[in-house]
Amino acid sequence: GDFEEDEVLLNCVNAQRRLQYLLCRFVEVISSSSSNPIVLFLDDLQWADPASITVIHHLLVTSRFSRFLFIGSCRDEEMGQNHPIWNMIASVQSLGAHATTIKLQLFDKETVNRAISDMLSLSPRLTWPLSDIVYHKTKGNPMFFSRLMVSLSKEGLLNFSLSR
Repeated sequence: GDFEEDEVLLNCVNAQRRLQYLLCRFVEVISSSSSNPIVLFLDDLQWADPASITVIHHLLVTSRFSRFLFIGSCRDEEMGQNHPIWNMIASVQSLGAHATTIKLQLFDKETVNRAISDMLSLSPRLTWPLSDIVYHKTKGNPMFFSRLMVSLSKEGLLNFSLSR
């Protein structure tokens, strides 16, 4: 009954606390045994579950190591204002940890054309037709733009030139 459910819940909470402690100890041991900084990069945080966000929060606010940098990335267009990540960032900042948010802007048509012109070593007036197609397909999203250009190159549809 209720006792068994309470015991399972308590075991889950204890497991979460052990994970938080072990992760902090792991980073502490690694950072103290090296003269190099430790960087932890986690991508796609928009899909992080509350337990993972709690672990990240704990790591950031209880850290006793100075050479540690956490970088998290997310697609904010896939997250609402009340996503737990935003609350975690606000909490970390309120507890004195430094947090910087960098928002990538969408490329405009001119930026896409300039990038394609530079990549292909062609005059910008010659790359407008391709730039229009790429912009239409990617909507100016930097990640989609990069992936599309790499894909076009790998498929042999683009040839880079060293001369204009």
